[in-house]
Amino acid sequence: MLETAPCHRALTRSTALPETPAVLALRHAVRDWLARFRPAESTVAVALSGGADSLALTAAAVAEAAAVDALVVDHRLQAGSDEVAATAAATARALGCRSARVLPVEVNGPGGMEAAARSARYGALEHARGELPVLLGHTLDDQAETVLLGLGRGSGARSIQGMAPFDSPWGRPLLDVRRGTTRQFCADLGLSPYEDPHNLSPEFTRVRLRTEVLPLLEDVLGGSAAVALARTAELLREDNSALDGFAAELLVRAESAGPGLSCAVLADAAAAVRRRTVRAWLLTCGVRVVTGAHLRAVDDLVVNWHGQGGVAVSGGERGTRLVVVREHGRLTLARATG
Repeated sequence: MLETAPCHRALTRSTALPETPAVLALRHAVRDWLARFRPAESTVAVALSGGADSLALTAAAVAEAAAVDALVVDHRLQAGSDEVAATAAATARALGCRSARVLPVEVNGPGGMEAAARSARYGALEHARGELPVLLGHTLDDQAETVLLGLGRGSGARSIQGMAPFDSPWGRPLLDVRRGTTRQFCADLGLSPYEDPHNLSPEFTRVRLRTEVLPLLEDVLGGSAAVALARTAELLREDNSALDGFAAELLVRAESAGPGLSCAVLADAAAAVRRRTVRAWLLTCGVRVVTGAHLRAVDDLVVNWHGQGGVAVSGGERGTRLVVVREHGRLTLARATG
């Protein structure tokens, strides 16, 4: 169980925290994030699990933000999880949070326990946050793991661009901070983080990346693997942002003069921009998931047209399916039964 230090004072921006390297790194990270994304209003919510990353983030946010509301999600997957959540909430209050709420959730749904827990957690945070952004304790190490997962899926640059510092309402001030720094921050302040046993369970892919793959890469590459992966994610986010802008412009031109998309307009564009345009169009038309296979098949309707049939994509009401077809030089979305 997470234990609070025996003599916690409420932290505020005027509180003199120890000026250790770890404390300064966390405070500067939060301060920079607030200046960049919340310059006019620095009241925030923080998702607090009780682990070292979110605990350090909460304490740093209290010291830097105008006010902090702590949101503690209880996934109820382990015996005693309610006590862990209650202790985390009490620690948040002791650190100076304006409020601290425990949010019990039911974990069920498709995609396995990891996906179901994530969906339940984000749903609860979204419901409880009000109008506030929610700061998450994702670190540089988490970013590296995310990039590796994306590489394993092989679904293009978007899947390996990692997590953004701010994807409203989710804020991630610690993406340049190592996990070891958050642990040292807690030690410097006398905080005892909760150690979630799930974080060491090899049945989870991310845990194996964390405990087996990344340490091996760090050893082989001389301790630079996580930093290099995080840097790759940042560069790809910049590239993807530019390509998305080009795709938005192309979408406007391709949609002009009739329903659907003009194949002639699309065919003149670079493949990367053309496929992003098609993806954006499909999503706005109600297609739930657009896979790489979908995009390649639809792209063939544009640049490798020889009279082939339509491309079935996900979506549609029960008993129907959505199909992308080429008619009179334009891509349109039709509904087929069966």
